[in-house]
Amino acid sequence: MSAAARGAGRSAPSVVVAVAGARGRELADLLQDAGASIAAVVDRSAPAAAAVDAIAGREAAEVLGALARADVLVVDAERDALTADLVAVCDRFGVRIAALCDTPAARRTAAVFGVASYAPDVAADDLLAAVAVDASAPERPRGRIIAVWGAAGAPGRTRIAIELACELARDGRRVGLVDADAHAPSIAMMTGLADEGPGFAAACRQAGRGTLTTAELARIASPLGEIDVLTGINRPARWPELSHARVSAALEQTREWADDIVVDVAASLERDEEIVSDLDGPRRNAATLAALEAADVVVAVVAADPVGVSRFIRAHAELRAVIGARPVRVVVNKTRTATLGMDARGQVRRTLERYASARDVWFVPWDPKAADAATLAARPVADVAGRSALAGAVRRFVGEAIEPPAAPAQPGRARRRDREREREGSAFSLRRTARGDARTA
Repeated sequence: MSAAARGAGRSAPSVVVAVAGARGRELADLLQDAGASIAAVVDRSAPAAAAVDAIAGREAAEVLGALARADVLVVDAERDALTADLVAVCDRFGVRIAALCDTPAARRTAAVFGVASYAPDVAADDLLAAVAVDASAPERPRGRIIAVWGAAGAPGRTRIAIELACELARDGRRVGLVDADAHAPSIAMMTGLADEGPGFAAACRQAGRGTLTTAELARIASPLGEIDVLTGINRPARWPELSHARVSAALEQTREWADDIVVDVAASLERDEEIVSDLDGPRRNAATLAALEAADVVVAVVAADPVGVSRFIRAHAELRAVIGARPVRVVVNKTRTATLGMDARGQVRRTLERYASARDVWFVPWDPKAADAATLAARPVADVAGRSALAGAVRRFVGEAIEPPAAPAQPGRARRRDREREREGSAFSLRRTARGDARTA
């Protein structure tokens, strides 16, 4: 793409080149010829050093200032150049990283951090494609947010959320899976994904600054088969990052990113204004409340035992106070006669109808063999035991309770090709290689 053609669609992207020696200056010249504005050309380790300590000197401050104004950072994917601190800073500034990888180790490093990797001799236009905007692309319909909630006591919210996302993705729709649980996030652990990456917290930070785009969501998401996953916070102590305003803004942007967005949330629905003196401070359950308020459909998961049913009924009134008239689909999980006696389904159905006015209820059976196989493999049940009773029950629930939207405009295979281009071609395969190497080790 020429500079004139690029300029007709949008302003020239600003690029920081962190490549050592004459190769860095040559690459900067090629990028400039392709229509980019070069913000700085620095040594490969300069951005990483500046990310650690911006007050180390004038040069570090200048590098950080250039990053703050840039759209793209082109950097060698060596361990001293591509670091966790640098990735966090770029996420904070909304800067896309293009890693130049000339060895398998460099490609693994890029895959671990979820950044796009390129060959050292990549064309300048391919590097700038990260921020290119196709003005002729047709407007896509807004996505649907499906929040998966359940009362306290591990009713199986996360497992249902994962299987629900897998089932929705079967017909080629683009599906996002978001871990917005600020108490005990577990999607990454249950699916074998690395939780050190940016994930949903990075999306919330960028949404708070107004810089979150669908391209950034595609970059920070981790692939799980046909699903794009925004993993949760890797430490519960980071919950203040998931404020109500940030989560609401991030979820609103995900509607432009996927056809269906399945959001796993925590159980607690308390609003703590009465016990916190700082009325403007962060709220422990803000992420859950924001996700439920943004949802188009709420899937409420009930544990099929006396304690689980009782907890759900007591929390149901609080749930209704949060979501108002939004539709709720009740799923009774781990259904078995061992905890409820004869006619377990009939007992639960009558109890929920009497005390929660839930007339339409779907049941997922207790299937420890399929669930244990999925846990052992760190994969969805749909992948390891697709013909199991658990997978079949979720499939039936989606077909009956989650009304599917209009069929996607593109066939599934074409959509997959578009998604691969959006991740700059090789990121998906590299992440799978990195996970395979980690398991082998």
